[in-house]
Amino acid sequence: MPQSFELITAKDKPALLAFSNPEWLEIARTALVELGYKVHTAATHGDFLIRFSQIHYQVVILEELFCANTPAENSTLQALQSMPASQRRHATVILVGDSFQTFTPMQAFQQSVHAVVNQSEMFLMKQLAEKAIADNDLFLHSFRKVQARLLAGATHD
Repeated sequence: MPQSFELITAKDKPALLAFSNPEWLEIARTALVELGYKVHTAATHGDFLIRFSQIHYQVVILEELFCANTPAENSTLQALQSMPASQRRHATVILVGDSFQTFTPMQAFQQSVHAVVNQSEMFLMKQLAEKAIADNDLFLHSFRKVQARLLAGATHD
Protein backbone atom coordinates (compact mmCIF):
# COMPACT_ATOMS: atom_id res chain seq x y z
CA MET A 1 0.00 0.00 0.00
CA PRO A 2 1.55 3.34 -1.00
CA GLN A 3 2.25 5.76 1.78
CA SER A 4 0.44 9.08 1.53
CA PHE A 5 2.56 12.19 1.53
CA GLU A 6 1.69 14.86 4.08
CA LEU A 7 3.42 18.20 4.22
CA ILE A 8 4.67 19.29 7.64
CA THR A 9 5.06 23.05 7.96
CA ALA A 10 7.02 25.06 10.52
CA LYS A 11 3.78 25.87 12.35
CA ASP A 12 2.67 22.24 12.64
CA LYS A 13 3.11 20.23 15.82
CA PRO A 14 3.92 16.70 14.59
CA ALA A 15 3.28 13.64 16.73
CA LEU A 16 4.00 9.97 16.09
CA LEU A 17 2.03 7.03 17.47
CA ALA A 18 3.11 3.37 17.57
CA PHE A 19 0.36 1.07 18.85
CA SER A 20 -0.69 -2.49 18.12
CA ASN A 21 -3.91 -2.09 20.11
CA PRO A 22 -6.35 -0.23 17.80
CA GLU A 23 -8.49 1.03 20.71
CA TRP A 24 -5.49 2.62 22.45
CA LEU A 25 -4.30 4.02 19.13
CA GLU A 26 -7.61 5.81 18.61
CA ILE A 27 -7.63 7.16 22.17
CA ALA A 28 -4.10 8.54 21.76
CA ARG A 29 -4.84 9.95 18.29
CA THR A 30 -7.98 11.73 19.50
CA ALA A 31 -6.14 13.19 22.51
CA LEU A 32 -3.29 14.58 20.42
CA VAL A 33 -5.59 15.96 17.72
CA GLU A 34 -7.55 17.76 20.44
CA LEU A 35 -4.23 19.21 21.67
CA GLY A 36 -3.52 20.54 18.17
CA TYR A 37 -1.00 17.97 16.92
CA LYS A 38 -0.70 16.62 13.38
CA VAL A 39 -0.66 12.89 14.09
CA HIS A 40 1.18 10.21 12.11
CA THR A 41 0.91 6.50 12.83
CA ALA A 42 3.66 3.90 12.44
CA ALA A 43 2.50 0.46 11.33
CA THR A 44 5.78 -1.44 11.87
CA HIS A 45 9.15 -1.04 13.56
CA GLY A 46 10.75 -0.07 10.25
CA ASP A 47 8.01 2.44 9.52
CA PHE A 48 8.53 4.04 12.93
CA LEU A 49 12.30 4.37 12.48
CA ILE A 50 11.97 5.87 9.00
CA ARG A 51 9.37 8.39 10.14
CA PHE A 52 11.28 9.27 13.32
CA SER A 53 14.48 9.87 11.38
CA GLN A 54 12.78 12.14 8.83
CA ILE A 55 10.68 14.41 11.05
CA HIS A 56 11.43 16.00 14.42
CA TYR A 57 8.28 14.85 16.17
CA GLN A 58 7.35 16.87 19.22
CA VAL A 59 5.49 13.96 20.81
CA VAL A 60 5.88 10.19 20.48
CA ILE A 61 3.49 7.81 22.20
CA LEU A 62 4.55 4.19 22.05
CA GLU A 63 2.88 1.00 23.24
CA GLU A 64 5.13 -1.24 25.31
CA LEU A 65 4.08 -4.22 23.17
CA PHE A 66 4.11 -2.45 19.79
CA CYS A 67 4.44 -5.23 17.17
CA ALA A 68 5.71 -7.53 19.92
CA ASN A 69 4.58 -10.24 22.32
CA THR A 70 6.94 -9.14 25.08
CA PRO A 71 8.64 -5.81 25.87
CA ALA A 72 12.00 -7.41 24.98
CA GLU A 73 10.71 -8.00 21.43
CA ASN A 74 9.77 -4.33 20.94
CA SER A 75 12.60 -3.29 18.65
CA THR A 76 11.14 0.22 18.29
CA LEU A 77 11.49 0.81 22.03
CA GLN A 78 14.97 -0.74 21.99
CA ALA A 79 16.01 1.55 19.12
CA LEU A 80 14.73 4.63 20.97
CA GLN A 81 16.48 3.57 24.16
CA SER A 82 19.81 3.07 22.39
CA MET A 83 19.72 6.41 20.53
CA PRO A 84 21.90 9.18 21.91
CA ALA A 85 19.81 11.81 23.71
CA SER A 86 20.72 14.35 21.05
CA GLN A 87 18.81 12.29 18.46
CA ARG A 88 15.61 12.06 20.49
CA ARG A 89 15.66 15.19 22.65
CA HIS A 90 13.21 16.99 20.33
CA ALA A 91 10.41 14.58 21.26
CA THR A 92 8.49 14.00 24.46
CA VAL A 93 8.31 10.20 24.57
CA ILE A 94 5.43 8.55 26.43
CA LEU A 95 5.38 4.76 26.92
CA VAL A 96 2.06 2.97 27.53
CA GLY A 97 1.72 -0.49 29.04
CA ASP A 98 0.13 -2.47 31.83
CA SER A 99 3.40 -3.00 33.70
CA PHE A 100 3.72 0.69 34.57
CA GLN A 101 2.36 2.92 37.29
CA THR A 102 1.38 6.20 35.61
CA PHE A 103 3.92 9.02 35.95
CA THR A 104 6.41 7.04 38.01
CA PRO A 105 9.70 8.87 37.35
CA MET A 106 11.94 5.88 38.08
CA GLN A 107 10.05 3.64 35.65
CA ALA A 108 10.27 6.35 32.98
CA PHE A 109 14.00 6.74 33.63
CA GLN A 110 14.54 2.96 33.43
CA GLN A 111 12.79 2.93 30.05
CA SER A 112 14.64 6.05 28.78
CA VAL A 113 11.36 7.88 28.17
CA HIS A 114 9.82 11.03 29.61
CA ALA A 115 6.70 9.44 31.06
CA VAL A 116 5.03 6.08 31.51
CA VAL A 117 1.28 5.55 31.51
CA ASN A 118 -0.64 2.50 32.69
CA GLN A 119 -3.03 1.32 29.99
CA SER A 120 -5.93 1.44 32.49
CA GLU A 121 -5.59 5.24 32.47
CA MET A 122 -5.70 5.67 28.69
CA PHE A 123 -9.03 7.44 29.08
CA LEU A 124 -7.03 10.34 30.59
CA MET A 125 -4.52 10.45 27.71
CA LYS A 126 -5.24 14.05 26.74
CA GLN A 127 -4.48 15.32 30.25
CA LEU A 128 -1.56 12.91 30.74
CA ALA A 129 0.06 13.85 27.43
CA GLU A 130 -0.45 17.55 28.15
CA LYS A 131 1.27 17.16 31.54
CA ALA A 132 4.17 15.09 30.15
CA ILE A 133 4.76 17.64 27.38
CA ALA A 134 4.64 20.58 29.81
CA ASP A 135 7.00 18.82 32.24
CA ASN A 136 9.46 18.05 29.45
CA ASP A 137 9.29 21.61 28.10
CA LEU A 138 9.99 22.99 31.57
CA PHE A 139 12.86 20.54 32.11
CA LEU A 140 14.52 21.39 28.78
CA HIS A 141 13.65 25.11 28.72
CA SER A 142 17.12 26.37 29.70
CA PHE A 143 18.86 23.94 27.36
CA ARG A 144 16.69 24.99 24.42
CA LYS A 145 17.13 28.68 25.22
CA VAL A 146 20.94 28.37 25.23
CA GLN A 147 20.83 26.24 22.10
CA ALA A 148 18.71 28.88 20.29
CA ARG A 149 21.13 31.63 21.36
CA LEU A 150 24.09 29.63 20.09
CA LEU A 151 22.38 28.99 16.78
CA ALA A 152 21.39 32.64 16.41
CA GLY A 153 24.94 33.75 17.18
CA ALA A 154 26.38 31.28 14.70
CA THR A 155 24.23 32.67 11.90
CA HIS A 156 25.22 36.30 12.62
CA ASP A 157 28.99 35.74 12.48
